[in-house]
Amino acid sequence: MPRTLAPPLRSDAHPRRTDARRDARSVRAAYRSFLVDGVLPPGIHPVVADSWRRSVHSGVDPEGPRTESALAHDDLVAYRQAHPLASVMPVVRELVVDAAADDGLAVAVSDDAGRLLWVEGSRALRDAVERVGFVEGSVWREERVGTNAPGTALAARRAVQVLGAEHFSRPVQAFSCTAVPIHEPGTGRVLGVLDVTGRQSAASGVVLSLVRATVLSLERELAERAAALATATDGAGTLPVPPPDGGPELFVLGTTPVLRAPDGLEHRLSLRHAEILALLAAHPRGLSADELAVLLHPGALSDVTVRAEVSRLRRVAGTLLAGSRPYRLARPLRTDADVVRDRLAVGDVRGAVAAYRAPLLPRSGAPAVEQLRGELAAELRAAVVSAGDADALDAWTRTDDGAEDHAAWTRLQRVADHGSPLWVRARAHLDLLDDELG
Repeated sequence: MPRTLAPPLRSDAHPRRTDARRDARSVRAAYRSFLVDGVLPPGIHPVVADSWRRSVHSGVDPEGPRTESALAHDDLVAYRQAHPLASVMPVVRELVVDAAADDGLAVAVSDDAGRLLWVEGSRALRDAVERVGFVEGSVWREERVGTNAPGTALAARRAVQVLGAEHFSRPVQAFSCTAVPIHEPGTGRVLGVLDVTGRQSAASGVVLSLVRATVLSLERELAERAAALATATDGAGTLPVPPPDGGPELFVLGTTPVLRAPDGLEHRLSLRHAEILALLAAHPRGLSADELAVLLHPGALSDVTVRAEVSRLRRVAGTLLAGSRPYRLARPLRTDADVVRDRLAVGDVRGAVAAYRAPLLPRSGAPAVEQLRGELAAELRAAVVSAGDADALDAWTRTDDGAEDHAAWTRLQRVADHGSPLWVRARAHLDLLDDELG
């Protein structure tokens, strides 16, 4: 069985340390200056400063958060029961909620759009935050509420602590909060956010460590559940099963590119090496060093640099690479993007979405790779929306590409049974998208 790769370390593993002043008096003075004069004095924490700027750009009213929900209570219950994080809420309660209730804190879990699905913990604190709209079903996106830990954690895709005066909305400045995004194992997609809210102690280093440790436990639990489900269904591992002919495979869907040799050994690739192999796989007749340079980075990459990169790539790819005039593959190289297209070719839209684990080399800025990425996403999207299969649409809207696809959400609401969890999920997201689009 092929080796399973360990997940890469996330860039939000340790929030950036700065000498920023975070005492209330300094922050309030900077806040007043920013709102009155549009000038942001030095010393404000960079995450907060960036969030204040985004809040102004989004037109957030500093006098009051706009958190209203368009979901009825029954719709919210149905939506969160079907949410992937529902299965790990017992872990949240065991690790955080019970202790938070004793310490006068509230614990919230949101979805990937900033809607609070669960708010539990201290009854007194929940009564207090309810007065500013921090309740189940409310939406705490940064674009609506301004700087706040759950919304800013989603916007910045990292762990965030917001001390009282750092909130953009004045009514929320009585509270402090700590939030950490929860990622889906395998794809790295953000499923939601775990937040602890309270008074000043809610943004302490101890709370940050607790929230981080809990999120890691949740992600491990989700990974174990996914692995058990895959084993129960078809025995598939993290990467697709090798083809019967045992040929080499290139995995480019996601941020961890891998080359699987015919003997089953897997080699992690640098982004540049993955880009080169993906382009050679797409051009079986071969590419010259000059052509590769243009496709990878027009005007800023020399053919000498390309030759050096290919030389280093040979140490990993070995005999898979043939000559150098032009560079080409010695044998066909199948990619996981090919799996998606093969399933689309036979009309298996559900299978195609399932095989689409993530966008093609999403960190790549190479023009030719961006084109490959866009073409694959467009082909899959067109097939999903056209087919009108509720399960396929549900899976597509859970991807990074489909998360804000208004047409797909609209189609999902039309084909899902009225009042079902899928219908409620589609309606909930359409409400948010319609609000943002005006």
